[in-house]
Amino acid sequence: MMKSAVEAVGLSVARGGRDVLRGLDFTIPVGEVTGLLGPSGCGKSTLMRALVGVQAGVRGTCTVLGEPAGSRALRPRIGYVTQAPSVYDDLSVAENLAFFARVLGVDRAEVGRCLETVDLADRGDDVVANLSGGQRSRASLAVALLGSPSLLVLDEPTVGLDPVLREDLWSTFHGLAESGVAVLVSSHVMDEAERCDRLLLMRDGVFIADGTPAEIKRTAGLAEADDIEAAFLAIVRSAS
Repeated sequence: MMKSAVEAVGLSVARGGRDVLRGLDFTIPVGEVTGLLGPSGCGKSTLMRALVGVQAGVRGTCTVLGEPAGSRALRPRIGYVTQAPSVYDDLSVAENLAFFARVLGVDRAEVGRCLETVDLADRGDDVVANLSGGQRSRASLAVALLGSPSLLVLDEPTVGLDPVLREDLWSTFHGLAESGVAVLVSSHVMDEAERCDRLLLMRDGVFIADGTPAEIKRTAGLAEADDIEAAFLAIVRSAS
């Protein structure tokens, strides 16, 4: 069984005459929720775009599910949720999923399964324009789950959601990981770090820490009860 869904060596991305990502070496394990955390503008979205093969200017090597990142063979095996909802406002939730299922060549029966997974089975006939922000986010996640992807890449999926919806989505992420999916979730909200099995802390295009929340706190010289934001600040200050 494959242990790592992603293996990257020297991953760099140049944009606008400067390196946005600088020589990253990392793996993303199967069956875990990996959190990609850091302030806005540090390179999180660029990294995710590189993994799914839609980022220009990429250098180094990046293997995803045994294939070079961006390979055609990977398209049905990766679910990608961008920061902006990726569903059509003038269609119902179920119509959106049915459309994308046809595009992906996925069985129509997948629509019901994905709606159940994101707890939108009772809103399938609702037009997306009439949904709340949290419901739109879950509809986008449902689209990404079509075909049972092996890697799920989620860019700031919980931004602007109330605490209850955030809790529900994180439960969904962990349920998917337990089923064998590799889940990568980005966030600039440090209090979400404790919800991850493993963390990649990013600043200015490089990783400043890689490990479980407990390991990162120990590295920063903090106690288990301290938060990841304090660890992040301690690591930044020690490197200054």
